Amino acid sequence: MTKTIYLAGGCFWGMEKAMQCLEGIVNTTVGYANGHVDNPDYKLVCTDTTGHRETVKVEYDNDVVSLDTILKAYFICVDPTVKDRQGGDIGSQYQTGVYYVDDETKEFCEKYFSEEEKKHEQFFVELKQLENFWDAEEYHQNYLVKNPGGYCHVSSHEFELIKQLNK
Repeated sequence: MTKTIYLAGGCFWGMEKAMQCLEGIVNTTVGYANGHVDNPDYKLVCTDTTGHRETVKVEYDNDVVSLDTILKAYFICVDPTVKDRQGGDIGSQYQTGVYYVDDETKEFCEKYFSEEEKKHEQFFVELKQLENFWDAEEYHQNYLVKNPGGYCHVSSHEFELIKQLNK
């Protein structure tokens, strides 16, 4: 069965590639979530005035990959102890967050987050219902596949750790 979760983990290029390392991911789409401006573009989102988060829509086959594994992969490549920042990317559009679309996912994430929060003195990852999502421009889609040397705050080591979750 195909399910959907939305993950904001700093720059969406790295988060998209991280999710593509998992077997069972059916599709990824990068875009802008939970802001207050309709149909924003990258330039507008980067003004830090729209409330949008750079986010990856992750469609996955729940019979192949569990939400638990997806969240493990997510937390491998984000620093949950910082607000409005990941790596060298600073601004509210880089705030980390997990956005759900159904009650089952909400309940699972709440339990997962309660355990994850215990590991850190400070914890800034949002957990909210998805309010809206706008696809990013085409040149952002699969960016690191098209541009293998492109900037990414997620390290090659972290990509390898995520691939090991497939075993």
